[in-house]
Amino acid sequence: MTLDAALVGYGPASAARQEADNPMNTTITETAGPRSTALLADATRLGGVELTVTDLDRALGFYTRVIGLSVRERDGRSAALHAGGEDLVMLRAEPGAHPAGRHAGLYHYALLFPTREELARVARRVAESRTRIDGASDHGTHEAIYLPDPDGNGIELAADRPREQWPDMSGGGDLFGAGPAPLDLGALFATIGDAAPTALADPGLRMGHIHLHVGELDAATRFYRDGLGFELKGTLPTAVFVSAGGYHHHVAFNTWRGAGVGPAPAGAVGLRHWTLITENAAERDAVASRLTAQDVTLEQRPDGTLARDPSGNAVLIR
Repeated sequence: MTLDAALVGYGPASAARQEADNPMNTTITETAGPRSTALLADATRLGGVELTVTDLDRALGFYTRVIGLSVRERDGRSAALHAGGEDLVMLRAEPGAHPAGRHAGLYHYALLFPTREELARVARRVAESRTRIDGASDHGTHEAIYLPDPDGNGIELAADRPREQWPDMSGGGDLFGAGPAPLDLGALFATIGDAAPTALADPGLRMGHIHLHVGELDAATRFYRDGLGFELKGTLPTAVFVSAGGYHHHVAFNTWRGAGVGPAPAGAVGLRHWTLITENAAERDAVASRLTAQDVTLEQRPDGTLARDPSGNAVLIR
């Protein structure tokens, strides 16, 4: 589906619909009673994602021409892309990698544009390139367009509404369970009118959130809430949303590929790691201590500390 088709009012299935369509629904048994505050500081944010792709040139064509990122550096098998600040997407080419299957891994990562106008500009690039989308939604907290990269890695192009306009999130489960409304693409495009098209994303582009497939919700919640230190923001029978600083969600994880699915196998297209950026070194060390107490194996790397959730999804902490 292209954005042209989406203009007729298409919206993706809500999380509640996806949950209902999943024959392997599970319920959370140990995550009731969310913490009142996150262990992580309000300044917590996400950094870039590293992805496995099969064809580096093809992937770079998509990320530069459609998304509007720029290449900071590249060699024969890898490339780092940005919009003017830190790297947002790192690509590692494995020509023989096989498509993602029924296992844990990436659902999507969200590139957060600083304004609705910037979201409209990337939507115009998507439409003009006739790139297929998977949906377009208004979540109340943010507006979003969903699409895959050429290897099927899920991407959400998003712009937050001002926080004072967000729906009441005190009953987080109800908010997330209600599901999104279709995105009014006509109104979105009206924000830029007939302005000349742009080829590059705004330098204010950053990573908004990461959404993952996992095999089991209780174990994942212990990792993301009690280990990393996020606050529980909302739950569904088959999905959990966590954040820091009162954000709608920095991380979500679901069992929509089936309860009990295993880690992504070696040689699969998908997420290599996402990045958690703590406020300072003391907080980074506190995260490491909490994960060690959970018997999580930590790998020290020059660019940070790598940890894996119980389903094998990797996060780089720095």
